[in-house]
Formats: sequence, C-alpha cells, structure tokens
Amino acid sequence: MKRGQCLIRADHAVNGERDQEYGDPGKNFKRIAEYWGTYLGMLIEPEDVAIMMILVKTARLEGSEHKHKDSWVDIAGYAACGCEIATEGAEE
Repeated sequence: MKRGQCLIRADHAVNGERDQEYGDPGKNFKRIAEYWGTYLGMLIEPEDVAIMMILVKTARLEGSEHKHKDSWVDIAGYAACGCEIATEGAEE
C-alpha cells in the first residue's frame, strides 16, 4: 500500500465509518480517558487515549510476522484524531 492510499483509508475511517459508528472522536476519547483514569486511579487526557491506542497498534505490529496494513491505517487515524483533539482551539 502506498502512503497516500494509507492516508486516504485512514481519512475514510475517521471521517466516515468509525465517525458514524462511534461518534465524535473528542467525546469518545474523553469517555475512554475517564474510564481508564478511574481504573488506573490517575488523570488520563483524551489525547493520551490516541497515543496509547497508537502504542497498542505498534505492539501488535511488532508482535506479528504479518505486518497488517490495517494496523498502519489505524495508527494514521489515531494520529489524526489525537492531533485534532490536542490542537482544538489553536490557530491553524
């Protein structure tokens, strides 16, 4: 898969099917952060969720002899969501 194709698939995922299925990433990641924070007994920010999901996908890639293209697409999607959440309200 070419890098442009990866980014297009990630864009379709975060702005299409997953956005429709799970709703706004900012709200979804905030909810996940609250659950994780309660479980761990510490503050977790929504952008931390994006980073930790990237780490999950990285660990899966590292642990697999088959470098699944979907994991790479997911990493790109989580990076985009994390960027949007972390820079919300900042000037472009």
